[in-house]
Amino acid sequence: VIKCKAAVAWEAGKPLSIEEVEVAPPKAHEVRIKIVATAVCHTDAYTLSGADPEGCFPVILGHEGAGIVESVGEGVTKVKKGDTVIPLYIPQCGECKFCKNPRTNLCQKIRITQGKGVMPDGTSRFTCKGKQIYHFMGTSTFSEYTVVADISVAKIDAAAPLDKVCLLGCGISTGYGAAVNTAKVEPGSTCAVFGLGGVGLAVIMGCKIAGASRIIGIDINKDKYAKAKEFGATECISPQDFKKPIQEVLVEMTDGGVDYSFECIGNVGVMRAALEACHKGWGLSVIVGVAAAGQEISTRPFQLVTGRTWKGTAFGGWKSVDNVPKLVTEYMSKKIKVDEFVTHTLPFDKINEAFELMHSGK
Repeated sequence: VIKCKAAVAWEAGKPLSIEEVEVAPPKAHEVRIKIVATAVCHTDAYTLSGADPEGCFPVILGHEGAGIVESVGEGVTKVKKGDTVIPLYIPQCGECKFCKNPRTNLCQKIRITQGKGVMPDGTSRFTCKGKQIYHFMGTSTFSEYTVVADISVAKIDAAAPLDKVCLLGCGISTGYGAAVNTAKVEPGSTCAVFGLGGVGLAVIMGCKIAGASRIIGIDINKDKYAKAKEFGATECISPQDFKKPIQEVLVEMTDGGVDYSFECIGNVGVMRAALEACHKGWGLSVIVGVAAAGQEISTRPFQLVTGRTWKGTAFGGWKSVDNVPKLVTEYMSKKIKVDEFVTHTLPFDKINEAFELMHSGK
């Protein structure tokens, strides 16, 4: 058993608490990882808020991390002690019907137990002050050591800077993949990206790499425009600057609508606007943002009858074990940006400050 520091969410709506936790050794087909760096994501904040119907407390949150394998359980063959890895919230077992289908990356092998906050055998590897602590998204990267299923880990280039590539565990991969895998953006096309946070910037990067000629960024926070343009946005607009709905503005700006739109906020009203901003006959809109539990999307069916397509994406459509190492290689060869997404680097005990910076849009 390893004793180490972790940020524990004891209950919903309260700040994280830095505690000493005990991390049990990995059982069969499990891997214990020393987490070197982790990022914060709105998904962690959503669960912490208490709005997530799958949220269990007390829990160790975090799902964008990178580290070094400390030890492996019986039967683990893909990684060994000392390997550099990224934990994966969408695993890839290679055996379920989802893994065998090229059209999806949604491996279901451990979905039920992962959703319940436990390891595949139904138990937790974390304890604190004599209490069992739940796992989160199969990763729990807000701990100096964590235990994950062996199908939930990608071995990456040992030379990669972990304080940067941890971001490939969720946000950057999701946005980039939404553009290149889910939408399959084509050269010369026009794109609209709603929400210019980390995921939105990654979508812009993907659209640019795919050869889009016009990329319109949409956000009410104008402080985000300079960064969006650095990533490839050709122009940025705010819905608050217009009297008419933003979809009407975009249709006028683009001679009938955009070829591709992306919703990167998790707001069902914006999802509708993103679809309706698409061009009749061929426009495609991808939902990337995760809406709150119980919310529903709506539009007039005529929008779809007249040739628009509505799609969703999870982790950018990447089959995780196969593709995360390739994304790291693309970063190392400077095909994709990662460093530019990092605004602040904080010590672990300032994790609550990191959430405050995220909520303030900084």
